[in-house]
Amino acid sequence: MTHVANEHSERDVPAMTVQRIPLYLRCLLEAQGERLTVLNSKQLGDRAGTNAAQVRKDLSHLGELGTRGIGYDVDDLVVHLMRRLGITESRSAALVGFGRLGSAFLGYQGFAARGVRIVAVFDTDPDKVGTEIEGLIVTSIDDIADAVEREGIELAILTVPAASAQKACDALVASGIKAILNFAPCTLTVPDDVSVRQADVAADLQILSFHLNRASSEGYSR
Repeated sequence: MTHVANEHSERDVPAMTVQRIPLYLRCLLEAQGERLTVLNSKQLGDRAGTNAAQVRKDLSHLGELGTRGIGYDVDDLVVHLMRRLGITESRSAALVGFGRLGSAFLGYQGFAARGVRIVAVFDTDPDKVGTEIEGLIVTSIDDIADAVEREGIELAILTVPAASAQKACDALVASGIKAILNFAPCTLTVPDDVSVRQADVAADLQILSFHLNRASSEGYSR
């Protein structure tokens, strides 16, 4: 039912659309779990917290999808979005920073379901190097380059303190890593061909606090 015509280049897809694609995929996977076979743009928009027009606009950047008057075949669209996200095959990732956050990620099962498999763990602390967790041995950060080549690592998750982040990032880039998810509260400097995604939990909490404060102010003004 879902028609896919000329594929658009990833460079043509707006950044905000790229951010919403994983959300649409999550909603579609939930629909699969509910044994739904078809969703229209309004239903998908309601699940994703947006609207039908935005859904249609976003998906239009990915090809000619869906059937007018009927909607999107859930199974077909899941496959299409997974392919465009590059998660039809597992990608190997490195975890850099074996602190509380890093160790929590090692126990998280959601990465594998989203096409990412952590295959190596690195740290600078000699007391942590050699520790075994989830079948992996924490290795010195000095060994990143060898591990990247040996394990075919493509992604890195950076969970080190801000003061250490740029140095760790430089080591990753020098080893050939082209994609970094950064949890350190700082901005990283990388070459143009390296993608960095900043995960800032503190900033997100501040945004939520802003919305709470605004709601309280509006309540007082009534």
